[in-house]
Amino acid sequence: MAEALLAGVLLAWLGLLALCLGLERHYRQVLGGSASPLRLRLLRLSGWLLSGLALYACSLVWGLSMGVVAWLGLLSLCGLALVLLLPLAPRLVLGRPLLGGMGWLLLLVLRL
Repeated sequence: MAEALLAGVLLAWLGLLALCLGLERHYRQVLGGSASPLRLRLLRLSGWLLSGLALYACSLVWGLSMGVVAWLGLLSLCGLALVLLLPLAPRLVLGRPLLGGMGWLLLLVLRL
């Protein structure tokens, strides 16, 4: 259960981050430089797909009815964290998924 919850948080964060980076202004703020329209479109598409995968992970843990509620809560928390981190430390938003991914792998290894 903890692995699926952490996967839901990571997928929600990555989905919102990709949607955020799909905007030219935020792309320039976080990564520097400008992006092609195709790259921005792919970032937005991957953001929606990752958010959908976060919904799937939440529905695996809590079932569909409570999974949707948990997914909306995770999106709200990740969105709040993203909104607070972008003006203060734009590069930090890229490092959080790496730490979360390592934590998720650690949970999987400890379960074995």
